Amino acid sequence: MINGKKVVVVLPAYNASLTLEKTYKEIPFDIVDEVVLTDDNSKDNTVEVAKELGIKHIMQHEVNKGYGGNQKTCYNKALELGADIVIMLHPDYQYTPMLIQSMSHVIANGLYPVMLGSRILGMGALRGGMPWYKYVANRILTLTQNILLHQKLSEYHTGYRAFSKEVLESINYNSISDDFVFDNQMLGQIFYKGFEIGEITCPTKYFEEASSINFKRSAIYGLGCIKVSVEYRLAKWGIIKPKYLVD
Repeated sequence: MINGKKVVVVLPAYNASLTLEKTYKEIPFDIVDEVVLTDDNSKDNTVEVAKELGIKHIMQHEVNKGYGGNQKTCYNKALELGADIVIMLHPDYQYTPMLIQSMSHVIANGLYPVMLGSRILGMGALRGGMPWYKYVANRILTLTQNILLHQKLSEYHTGYRAFSKEVLESINYNSISDDFVFDNQMLGQIFYKGFEIGEITCPTKYFEEASSINFKRSAIYGLGCIKVSVEYRLAKWGIIKPKYLVD
């Protein structure tokens, strides 16, 4: 706990058996109260490894629900457990668990209700091995989104995120996509509700076992992000009313 606030780390897992132990063992349990792992119908022994590590809350999908669907299960369970602060950490060890303390303290002290671990601040992405074409696409997408959303984030595409309970209870994240664009739709909901988002520099690692999507899925994701940003701007102008933003 921090300042009497319960901290829950959620691990949206898919084929993470080779990296789960390393990720889990770096979680700072001096402040983290609970860990939730949702296995999205992995083809490896992710669940068995999670049980061996002693993870108490393991959720299993009988069919693959997608990256967004996995997160929904994670957040729903965290709120059910009474979480005040929820940290979403990828169990593929691409993002360091060592930033959990910093991100949690920012939220616990009321500085920001949402924190993102940015790979772009400090050039951590390129140093960590992000392919150049993904870096360029990230920068172009982020610039476009900042213009349309009237924000100044360094990136919208990090998988390292922390939320206050108030934010998760104020938005309808269960109504949005089950695919990768879930992350951007969720950020759209958060900004639309008037919440601010803080960022912290996050080193990242790209290696064979780390999760990644192929070029085709990346292109579909990028177009989805642009669509979300355009919908957000049109909603702000009162031209359209996307359900996932205004409900």
